[in-house]
Amino acid sequence: MKIEFAPLSTPLQRRLQTASVVQWVFSFLGLGQCCIAAFIVLFFTRFWLVSALYAAWWFIDREKPRKGGRRSHTIRNHVVWRYMRDYFPVKLVKTAELDPRQNYLMGFHPHGILAVGAFLNFCTEASGFSTLFPGITPHLMMLNLWFRIPFFRDCLMSAGLVPSDKESASYVLQKPEGGNMLAIIVGGAQEALDAQPGSYTLLLKNRKGFVRLAIKHGTPLVPIFSFGENDLFKQVRNPKGSWLRQLQHRLQQIMGVSLPLFHARGIFQYSFGLIPYRRPICTVVGKPIPVQKKNRPSEEEVDQVHQKYLNELCKLFEEHKAKYNIPEDRHLEFI
Repeated sequence: MKIEFAPLSTPLQRRLQTASVVQWVFSFLGLGQCCIAAFIVLFFTRFWLVSALYAAWWFIDREKPRKGGRRSHTIRNHVVWRYMRDYFPVKLVKTAELDPRQNYLMGFHPHGILAVGAFLNFCTEASGFSTLFPGITPHLMMLNLWFRIPFFRDCLMSAGLVPSDKESASYVLQKPEGGNMLAIIVGGAQEALDAQPGSYTLLLKNRKGFVRLAIKHGTPLVPIFSFGENDLFKQVRNPKGSWLRQLQHRLQQIMGVSLPLFHARGIFQYSFGLIPYRRPICTVVGKPIPVQKKNRPSEEEVDQVHQKYLNELCKLFEEHKAKYNIPEDRHLEFI
């Protein structure tokens, strides 16, 4: 059955949708820097006590991001996320039931430029995650770097984001009562450099850390493919071996984040800007892959589970691609 997206209705709604996306994009690109600047500048004003008290709180609360964070239902259910959902629009599709008595490790593909689908589906309730998967609490992993930024770290935790490290992952997955879902954008920031419209290249061939993590905790693996994620922006051509790609890789090694050069539409015009195009995103959640628990799996065991995951991800893509106007001769490519 082909899934239909709700049509856009009024000019006012379109303006509100665009405003919500503008807010999110510029918050994502600049809020961290603004938080750092505010924290430092306040020290040199009569409001210095604000930064001093926050610094003390930051020290006391430093381990909280690795302990599941501090989510806020008010933030996750804010109306701005629904406007942002309708801008593209974004839809979350379930293909199998998830048992709330179990924990799950989900691999999200592809990263895209700004991982819009991952954020809206797992860090907000805009697409109805809790309704589709009752009893499951989602956590999305993000680079540790962002959790070192004052004030910004609290914004991230309120949405259900956790640092991308083993300690944070283990805390979520080892809860005996179950009901937790940890989503990992497996390709990471490096995969963003291959995010081009119509591209289905995934950085996954040698990414096996998430498989080892699933085996260690005996956690079922769930493949996710977000159709349309790579179509939101156009990226400056950067083929492997080019000077631009080499520079981007070098900067990534130094800074820990990739710097894709991208563009799309503007706020008041459609020719050039940093606002994503209105392209449908449909995030399809696959079936759980059972994983046998083993504290120290061999390389062969890891490879077997990894290959099974690749096969299930390909199967998920092939079964659903026709619904989203992907040509029959297009297939996933793993690098």
